[in-house]
Amino acid sequence: MYQPFDLTGRVALVTGGNGGIGLGMADALAQAGADLVIWGMNEAKNAAAAETLRVHGTQVSVRRVDVSLEAEVVAGMDAAVKEMGRLDTVIANAGIGGAAPLTELTTELFHRVHAVNEDGVFWTFREAARHMIARAQDGDSGGSLVAVASTAGIEGAARNAAYGASKGAVLSMVRALAVELARHEIRVNSIAPGWIATEMTAGAQDSQLFNDKVIGRVPMRRWGRPEDFGGIAVYLASNASRFHTADTFVIDGGYVVF
Repeated sequence: MYQPFDLTGRVALVTGGNGGIGLGMADALAQAGADLVIWGMNEAKNAAAAETLRVHGTQVSVRRVDVSLEAEVVAGMDAAVKEMGRLDTVIANAGIGGAAPLTELTTELFHRVHAVNEDGVFWTFREAARHMIARAQDGDSGGSLVAVASTAGIEGAARNAAYGASKGAVLSMVRALAVELARHEIRVNSIAPGWIATEMTAGAQDSQLFNDKVIGRVPMRRWGRPEDFGGIAVYLASNASRFHTADTFVIDGGYVVF
C-alpha cells in the first residue's frame, strides 16, 4: 500500500533540533516513524529533547555541534552517517538573530550572524549532499534537504540587515542547489517562518506594543507555534514531496501578503 507520509525506516537530521521550530519539526518526524539525529549547542536541552522524542518509539541520537564551525559540521555528519547508516532528510534549522541599527551593526556581529545562518547551512548541506550523492551512485538515489530561512529574507525590516541578508542568501542558495542536485533525485526546499513564539522572540512576545502593531497585522491574529511546522517537515521528508523541489514555503499566518 502506498503510504506517502510514512517515514518508517528513514533517518532525519535536524540542526537546532533541541527547541523551538526545530523541535516542533523533529517531534512530527518521529511521530511519522523517522529515526532522528539532533544537533544543538546546549547539551541539557539536547538531552531533554531526546527524552521527549523517544516516547514515539524511534531511535534518537543527539550531538553538540556548532554549525558555524566547519570542522564540527564535517565530524558531526560523518558520525551521524556511521551511527544511523544513512540520512534521508537533513533540515538546516539552526540560526541566531542579530538586530541592530545599521550604524551600530559591528562587523563582528554581521559575520557571526552569517557564520551560523548562512555558512552553517552551506556546510550542513554540502556534507549531507556528499553522502546522498554517494548513495545515489550506488543505486540508492533520493533525499531531501530543507533550510529554515525566514520571511526576513523576503521583506524588509529596520535593524535587521545582518539577519535579513543571511536568510535571503539561504533562499537563493536553496534554488541553486535544487537545480544542481535534482539529477540525483535530491530535493532542496526552504521554509520561511513568520513571527513564531520561540526563545528567540521572547522579548517581542512580552511587548504589548509589538503584539498590537505586528501580531495585530497577522491575518490569523496570533503568534505561530513550533508545532505549526510539523506538517511541512513530514511532507518534505516523505514520498508525498518526491517531485517538489526549489520551493519556499512561507508559514506566517498570512503576514507577508497582508
